[in-house]
Amino acid sequence: QAVVTGDVRIGKNCYIGPGAALRGDWGTIILEDGCNVQENCTIHMFPGLTVLLKEGSHIGHGAIIHGATIGRNCLVGMNSVLMDHVQIGDESIVGALTFIKEGTIIPPRSLVAGNPGKIIRAVSDEQLKWKTEGTNLYQQLPAYCKDELKKCQPLRKPKKQTPLRSFHYKTWKSKS
Repeated sequence: QAVVTGDVRIGKNCYIGPGAALRGDWGTIILEDGCNVQENCTIHMFPGLTVLLKEGSHIGHGAIIHGATIGRNCLVGMNSVLMDHVQIGDESIVGALTFIKEGTIIPPRSLVAGNPGKIIRAVSDEQLKWKTEGTNLYQQLPAYCKDELKKCQPLRKPKKQTPLRSFHYKTWKSKS
């Protein structure tokens, strides 16, 4: 279960994964439409700050967003940490395990990685397409969960012919 406290505003078709903590107790958190905050993420801020995730923002498993603004259609990779007053430009990708120090401003379409985070190069059209396809999968989860999740008894033995969901989406490395 996710924990959402304080002044948190969540747009349409947003996914918030189990273990996520969105703490708007000292400021405001705004998730525009189509954002996803995956499992075990923390979103928080110093008193009086606002965290803004613009439309289509994709926050990877275990990331920490602390008082930052994430641009439209961005990806923040798994276990990344973004500190206060960070601004990530639209359509940027922050690599997994990246640390972005306080006050850093990243221009649009930037690929950022490292500790501290540095701009590696521009995000390619192919990378942006890959990111957008992944985000689209998460945007479908709220409706899928609403329609499909039902109270049930524990599964003691596998059912025969349990259908598996099939995806043609691959990790970035497997694409090259």
